Amino acid sequence: MCPKSGEQGIPIQLITLKSLLSPTALEQLNANASYAFCRDPLCPVVYFSEEGQSFGVDDLKVPVFQKESGKDVPVCYCFGWTRRRIWQELQGSKTPQAILEEIADHIKARGCGCQVNNPQGFCCLENVRQVILEMQQRKAEEQNPIIG
Repeated sequence: MCPKSGEQGIPIQLITLKSLLSPTALEQLNANASYAFCRDPLCPVVYFSEEGQSFGVDDLKVPVFQKESGKDVPVCYCFGWTRRRIWQELQGSKTPQAILEEIADHIKARGCGCQVNNPQGFCCLENVRQVILEMQQRKAEEQNPIIG
C-alpha cells in the first residue's frame, strides 16, 4: 500500500526505476526491495517499497502522466504522444482509431520500450484510449451545452 494515498500499487520491475529515477534518487534505490507504482493522481508518490521507501514526482527524469495534467506531459512515452499532440491530431485529419493503430503498429514492430520509458512500466495504449475518450466527451459537451 502506498504510504501516502493508501492505494494498492502496481508491482513494478527494477529496470523501470533504474531507467527513470534521477541520479540522486537512484543513489537511494534498494535493488533488493520490491517496488510498486502508485496511480493515484493526487498522491505525490510515484514508487514505493514494502519497506516504506518512496520516490515522488520530483525524483523522476520525466513527468508522470498519472500525476500531471499538463498538455505536454507524455501519454505515450515511446512514440511522443502528448495530450497536446493527440488533441491536434484529432482536430486535424486523424481519427481516434488511426492514432491507436499507429501506436499499435509500432508496438507490433517491437519498437516500444515501455519498461524503460514509461513510469508505469508497461504499455501506454490504455492511457491513450482514456485521453481520447476524455477529449471526445469534452468536445461533445461543448457542442451540446445543457440549457437550464
